[in-house]
Amino acid sequence: MGLCVIGAGVSLLFSWNKTLAGWIAFLFTAASSALALLTAAIGLLRGPETAVTLLSLPQYGSSLRLYVDGLSSVFILLIATIAVASAFYSIRYMKHYPDYGVARYYPNFLLFIAGMYGIVTTTDLMLFFCFFWQLMTLPSYVLIRYEFRKRANVQAANKYLLMMEIACALVMLGAYLLAGSGPVAVAGELLPKYDFDALRETVGGLYPANGGTVLLALVLFLIGFGIKAGMWPFGQTWLPDAHPAAPSPVSSLLSGVMIKTGVYGLMRSFLWLIPATAVTDYPAQTWGMILSILGTVTLFIGTMQALKQEQSKRLLAFHSIGQVGYIILGLGACLALLPAGLANSAVLALATVGFYGALFHTLNHGLFKSLLFLDAGSMLYATNTQDLNRMGGLMKFMPITAVTAIIASFSIAGVPLFNGFASKWSIYVATILGSREAGYLAICGIFGIVTSALTLASFMKFFGAAFLSRTSKVVAERAARQKLEVPWTMQLPQLALAGLCLALGLVPAAAYWLIHQTLMRSSEGLAHILYDTNPASVGRWEGLSAAGGMALLSPLIVAVMLFVIFVVARAISKLGSAERRTADIWLCGYAKEADVHRYGAHNLYGEVKKYFGWVGGMPKPEVRDQESDVSKSV
Repeated sequence: MGLCVIGAGVSLLFSWNKTLAGWIAFLFTAASSALALLTAAIGLLRGPETAVTLLSLPQYGSSLRLYVDGLSSVFILLIATIAVASAFYSIRYMKHYPDYGVARYYPNFLLFIAGMYGIVTTTDLMLFFCFFWQLMTLPSYVLIRYEFRKRANVQAANKYLLMMEIACALVMLGAYLLAGSGPVAVAGELLPKYDFDALRETVGGLYPANGGTVLLALVLFLIGFGIKAGMWPFGQTWLPDAHPAAPSPVSSLLSGVMIKTGVYGLMRSFLWLIPATAVTDYPAQTWGMILSILGTVTLFIGTMQALKQEQSKRLLAFHSIGQVGYIILGLGACLALLPAGLANSAVLALATVGFYGALFHTLNHGLFKSLLFLDAGSMLYATNTQDLNRMGGLMKFMPITAVTAIIASFSIAGVPLFNGFASKWSIYVATILGSREAGYLAICGIFGIVTSALTLASFMKFFGAAFLSRTSKVVAERAARQKLEVPWTMQLPQLALAGLCLALGLVPAAAYWLIHQTLMRSSEGLAHILYDTNPASVGRWEGLSAAGGMALLSPLIVAVMLFVIFVVARAISKLGSAERRTADIWLCGYAKEADVHRYGAHNLYGEVKKYFGWVGGMPKPEVRDQESDVSKSV
């Protein structure tokens, strides 16, 4: 965090030169990420170090106490990875904004990253939680309104700021309800009353007589962290406008990482806050049902709204809502099955698979959604538009971006051999097989499977309209003037994230090992019940076998089979010695080639817009570079 803060000051001093400021910001981001990765590796391999208290304010019941356990380590890994990729991508990308300087970009970019590190490492839920929340929120607010001459961007940033402050207040109010009257002794250490470990001890004393207080606090945590995560119905109020407004590297951080701090809060609140001694009084089944239903509604509505969109980054923003729904569903399935799992090890294994799926999908979404926003940024950089209707034929001019975009599209859609499938498979296993204990989970799982198909349909539009259709007028004109493929400094982060998506899809056992270490190194609260459970065995070329062999995932074997089928099909196609030829499009002999004869994003899924208008999220027209009086007041 300290390096990020220092880097913010140094990059501000050199902001007169965009490229130099970009390299400085990248170097500070890379250095801080290296230290963060080292800290996370120590936390996962050796176990958490002793918590460090930097400042104590006993009169306010708060202290600046930093602690990195297994769960914090996973989120630190994600923040550090995406931060480096986004910072490197920014160096050249920010030249896309000739009318805006970087004095408001790189300093806030680094402070934003520092705030996210703080949120996942502080143990305080009052003053210092608020401090790190503001350190995360205020710089990101400035970044969202970076193009402040666009009224829509300013309005999006204002909505974002309002919702984030409401979320912060709700979480702090929940902590206030749970806190005792004074310091709490935990493992021989006297902790302030708003410290997370102190709150867990207090919660254990509130059950069962004052269970209503815990219930109200958890409702506040659900809403507060749910707003941050983009959970329905709160996500629709700010996320689809805020994420497209920001520069694309910031969009990748907002969607890939920042909303995951809300997921982090939900996991902490519903699993780590409740002591294992209170498991019989804690209504885990009820909370599991609430979270599972909320997750299912979120994933379905978010994806249906995304299916309607015609702007690249707005489509991706709605999909962020949908994918967070899968994470919440996995967490809900874990809680729903946990009580029955106390008496049945097979059910407990399914509950653990649900948590594994939720945390695995958190990592996966961070990777492929960050990649998608960087791809969308490259498309915007090349064409100067987010309108998919005005794009077309980009694959011929941007092959590297096209390859990374198709990998990310397959990943988010849950296509086998890609990382999104592996994590969704875990959630499906928990919900479908867990329906013996909670019947509604089967319905939730089926909705999840259907929504994956809808996600694939949405990305057929995203990729097809932009890369596969005939060359549009806009693309042809720009290709005639300049090379459209982005520079290597923008390609490299895309290729690195695409490689990670493939790696975790082909070897999901690596992610399962990481999550196992997470539970081993953070076994407080209800996580203590999960950490000693082996939810899946590893084998069949690093595939997974869960539920006693009833669920199998062997991606490398599938890959070999598909390769053999492809080779055979290719050989058969060559037997006839047919000659390939290229011809002009036949337009009935009298019409000239024009954009009006192309299938664009607007022409797809008309029936969805017709019959599912009730879900909301109708597409908005592209906002051009309109100036308003807003800029005069800045």
